[in-house]
Amino acid sequence: MKKAMFYEKRGENAACKLCAHGCVIKPERTGLCGVRKNIGGELYTLNYGKLSAINIDPVEKKPLKHFMPGTKTLSIGSYGCNFSCLYCQNYHIAHEMPSYLVEKTPEEIVDMTVEEGYPSISYTYNEPTVFYEFMLDTAKLAHEKGLKNIMVTNGFIQREPLELLLEYIDAMNIDLKTFREDTYRSICGGRLDPVKETIKLAVKKCHVEVTTLIVTGMNDNEQELTELFEWLAGVDKGIPLHITRYFPAYKYNEPPTDVEFMRSMHEKAKKHLDNVYLGNIW
Repeated sequence: MKKAMFYEKRGENAACKLCAHGCVIKPERTGLCGVRKNIGGELYTLNYGKLSAINIDPVEKKPLKHFMPGTKTLSIGSYGCNFSCLYCQNYHIAHEMPSYLVEKTPEEIVDMTVEEGYPSISYTYNEPTVFYEFMLDTAKLAHEKGLKNIMVTNGFIQREPLELLLEYIDAMNIDLKTFREDTYRSICGGRLDPVKETIKLAVKKCHVEVTTLIVTGMNDNEQELTELFEWLAGVDKGIPLHITRYFPAYKYNEPPTDVEFMRSMHEKAKKHLDNVYLGNIW
């Protein structure tokens, strides 16, 4: 365990100031993420340095199309998540304790990356916001060694920790899951506005690409997606957008996204944005 950042004591409770949920956590309980725990009135992160995955990926797999193309990145993930998406692709590390964990220090991750000759580290797989302290410590060391840092995130983070993190993050892929507030709440367990604010702030500080998974019965609606494309273009029409195909997973069993609908939305998105890509279509 490690003392968490971004919280305040409220009597015996701990008010977390990391993600946009703003959990007020009672003694011996965790926040919605499951990995930040009130112990004696202080907040601790339970997953510091506890990694469920260490892999080498093409940077295009993050996905990033316009950041260091053709390179590989050392990708790490822990466990826990501040969302509860019914169709979660990585539920075994987001909502369950992984069967396998390896403990690493930030120094070990950075040294591994340098020794293997990879130019970047990616914080990914589960939601990296919930292993914020480990990501931040690693990212600082990575910059000292001339490495780049990539965050693959749902964007559900408060402004103060985001601003600090953006001093060390070079690229982000932000998941914009839907453009309806009620859907964010009912299907994903989050809210839309904090994600929009993250995109608007991050695009001023680092390279940003956005992913929208078109999920059958959730956001496969032309009007909603058109509003999303228009809003994103209003932020910066040069932001690359990845439109990806959903497949049934976890607690969501609707059929895979209709491919022809995706192709139609791809064409519509290109009327608003300069760089649009289709994913998960074979």
